[in-house]
Amino acid sequence: MSQGPRSGLYAVSSALLAMSRHLEVRDVLKTIVASARELLDAEYAALGVPDDHGGFAQFVVDGVSDAQWKAIGPLPRQHGILAAMLQEARAERLADVRKDPRFEGWPAAHPDMSDFLGLPIRDGDDVIGALFLANKARRPGDRPADSARPGADGSCGFTEEDEELLTILAQHAAIALTNARLYERSRELTIAEERSRLAHELHDAVSQKLFSLRLTAQAAATLVDRDPSRAKGELQQVAALAAEAAEELRAAVVELRPAALDEDGLVATLRTQIQVLDRAHSARVTFGSRGVRALPAAQEEALLRVAQEALHNALRHSGAARVEVTLDKRGPGAVLSVADDGTGFEPKAIRSAGRHLGLVSMRDRASGVGGTLTVESAPGKGTRIEMEVPGG
Repeated sequence: MSQGPRSGLYAVSSALLAMSRHLEVRDVLKTIVASARELLDAEYAALGVPDDHGGFAQFVVDGVSDAQWKAIGPLPRQHGILAAMLQEARAERLADVRKDPRFEGWPAAHPDMSDFLGLPIRDGDDVIGALFLANKARRPGDRPADSARPGADGSCGFTEEDEELLTILAQHAAIALTNARLYERSRELTIAEERSRLAHELHDAVSQKLFSLRLTAQAAATLVDRDPSRAKGELQQVAALAAEAAEELRAAVVELRPAALDEDGLVATLRTQIQVLDRAHSARVTFGSRGVRALPAAQEEALLRVAQEALHNALRHSGAARVEVTLDKRGPGAVLSVADDGTGFEPKAIRSAGRHLGLVSMRDRASGVGGTLTVESAPGKGTRIEMEVPGG
């Protein structure tokens, strides 16, 4: 490469370090493609992960705008040069991909390509991806490149050295991609284990109370006619047991710390969850954050749980058309606000068990990490719940 061995080695090292920083498969794929394109001075780069049906489960590109990619259409099939890389498991270096007898054309919106370098990404004997580059950048003063398969000018812009560098990158890409897949599988197993643990906890903590509730209700039913006074007492006990069971259920559910909070941080976790809620509900749910950095783990979890509880109330009970969530820096700490334009309520007068327990739980969470919780609401005026934590 015209950059010279020292700068080329540095570029390879930088690319490998970039790949090692990511654990999510999609992020790893994007990093591999961007690193390959930059390392070999290509105009376009792409990486496809094959599925079991003749297509690609994932296909990541670099050098193509979002508008171009949308106009190109569905993911490509495994045919032509792509199929050769996946089936024959060898590198392909072409002076002009359009003149290769295996070329089968591309969609009208597809960018024009000539120089081509592609090779499979292998994990042992398995081909787990196809990585390719197109349109090598030619700098003034570059010597003519060697010819892989003669094209219009008899030469290929990508050299043997380029192929060697891309081979090194592909070998490490296989490791990074395999590790990312193992991480995601491990995460799935962790979630499954947590669900199993939760099921056992729910059974142990709630089933006894539900059994007592059923017996008490049956006793009340037999006493209604002959001893109304005692029946009333039994029904009051039913209400108390139901409230205890609901609180046990809530405690078991909110105990779990989301894996995403540890991996992605509070801001990213909130943003992702709110995007899901925005798609799932008719109300418009938005999120904004300014200047917030990492907080102590207990404070981040408390903020997340309060946000979830407040969002649940707003989306299930308030009839709001819009819910706005913000998380902003305040001194060394942060302040969370969840505001809706729903029906509102009188905080001092609220007696509904679910809403009341929700407010108590939020206050307990705030005070448990040294924070404060304020609730502003009035009938017909919407609701704003604000929680402030002190930071580290």
